[in-house]
Amino acid sequence: MNDYLVQAANLKKYFGETHAVDGVSLQVASGEIYGLVGSDGAGKTTTMRLLVGALKPNEGSIEVCGYDVLRQTEQARSTIGYLSQRFSMYEDLTVLENIRFFAEVRGLSATEWLPRSMEILEFVGLEKFKDRRAGQLSGGMKQKLGLASALVTRPRLLLLDEPTTGVDPVTRQDFWQLVIKLVGAREGDGVSVIISTPYMDEASRCHRVGFMKNGQIIAEDTPSNLRARLNGRVLELRGGPLDVLRRVAHSDADVEDVQAFGDRLHIRVSEGTSKAVLKRLKKEITEAGGHVDELRSVPPGLEDVFIALSDHEYSSVFQPMN
Repeated sequence: MNDYLVQAANLKKYFGETHAVDGVSLQVASGEIYGLVGSDGAGKTTTMRLLVGALKPNEGSIEVCGYDVLRQTEQARSTIGYLSQRFSMYEDLTVLENIRFFAEVRGLSATEWLPRSMEILEFVGLEKFKDRRAGQLSGGMKQKLGLASALVTRPRLLLLDEPTTGVDPVTRQDFWQLVIKLVGAREGDGVSVIISTPYMDEASRCHRVGFMKNGQIIAEDTPSNLRARLNGRVLELRGGPLDVLRRVAHSDADVEDVQAFGDRLHIRVSEGTSKAVLKRLKKEITEAGGHVDELRSVPPGLEDVFIALSDHEYSSVFQPMN
């Protein structure tokens, strides 16, 4: 026996000429939060649907909680809680009626689902809204209802497909606190979470992150290890005009990329050149008619990693170290 709840090998899914998933392999351990990160169309949602058995792969194998998803689909699904990207509850039913529906579909009796439902509603903070129709809930409350429905059968694996897209930052924070609390509370039971997200601050909360592009996981590691690959290679520049700062920075031979981060620029430089770039860039900007308010080396963020990975040839830098 091993400690992996999820083992997927060489998954491929084609839609005509489109390779939505093209050789994805991943392993997710008990008690782990694994983040799938990538742009729209990278293959995150298709990967989720393959893992839950909603789609059949053209190639590859999937094992969840010891069950072969392709041959033991129902047994595998019984161990999975799935929250899709779009709200999929019945808006004319109340909060409690929605949870009851999903519980009874999975074979739970009233003596099982009712106390379990009340326990979950209290956990997600919806116990006061159990009689409210789902269509009258706010976006954040709908996501909590989706999570509650996914939890009613006590799954060992949660698949959350961009659960916080379109909700406000406070609701995102609340939702993540629930996820972290859930993993911590059931760590002994081996619950795992696979979550897809476009937000780098959410990715940084995961134990491991897989960056997807063109249907492939092009880099996978812990957030700290991924950031470490760019240590000493990111400069932050604040000043003006921004078009002058960007143009001068781009013209430097040791600068690989320049990106706007709010009112400042992040500049990625080639390895071992940051001191030299820092020394000459301020002078070059002044000579070009710009001004520098601040120019310094900063710790890289996952945003910097994500941007670096947009260059396919650059992804080799982020492969796990032995």
